[in-house]
Amino acid sequence: MPQGFHEPGDKPRRFYSSVSVAPMNGGFTVMLDGRTLRGPKGAQTVLPSEPLAELVAEEWAAQGEHLELAAMHATRLANTAIESIPQARDATAQQIADYAASDLLCYRATDPAGLVARQAQRWDPILARAEAELSLRFIPVSGIIHQAQPATTLERVKALALRLDDFGLVGLAFGVPLFGSAALGLALQHGWLSGEAAFDLSRIDEAWQEEKWGVDDEAAERTMRLRSEAEMLDRWFKCLKPGV
Repeated sequence: MPQGFHEPGDKPRRFYSSVSVAPMNGGFTVMLDGRTLRGPKGAQTVLPSEPLAELVAEEWAAQGEHLELAAMHATRLANTAIESIPQARDATAQQIADYAASDLLCYRATDPAGLVARQAQRWDPILARAEAELSLRFIPVSGIIHQAQPATTLERVKALALRLDDFGLVGLAFGVPLFGSAALGLALQHGWLSGEAAFDLSRIDEAWQEEKWGVDDEAAERTMRLRSEAEMLDRWFKCLKPGV
């Protein structure tokens, strides 16, 4: 993943009072006490749409005495899109294609029968739509033995990623590893699923185990955190659509 997804672990103090959104250079920026927000490398944070700038601004406005940088996902995506993605578009698209080569939705349980049926019922429609609308043919397999996916599919995934602008590409690059699935990442990016629905589909196996054995507090906290990332990503993609 390009640099920019991870911020230092220290929690700096909040250094501003007001947060606003303003037009800038054909796009929109976030203003902290009237000063333009900048990324870690010093670039001005100029977003392509006002809703996207407002999404980033919400994160800054929600901060308390200290900045929780690790939880400011939209800000980190914006920084990466502006400061890192332009120099790493091909490598980023290749990473997405690499996930497609071992896509979560292609690896099915062999038992119990209920889990096998649930995976087929919920995953097969996504793969079918990916083939019908995006010309992506994935080959599912039962068990954990690696199943090579068609070279044309992997090439097509990379091409679809490269068609996106830097903000769309960074969103897809964030979503695919979050879900463990290029198919689910593309489904969210195309608006077939909500972020929450895509996240739920990515953890069918975990949900099955939780139904059987219950959920501990640590696992529940992690699930809640990852779900919030998926919901943010849903908003990210929607903010990139014209007219939003």
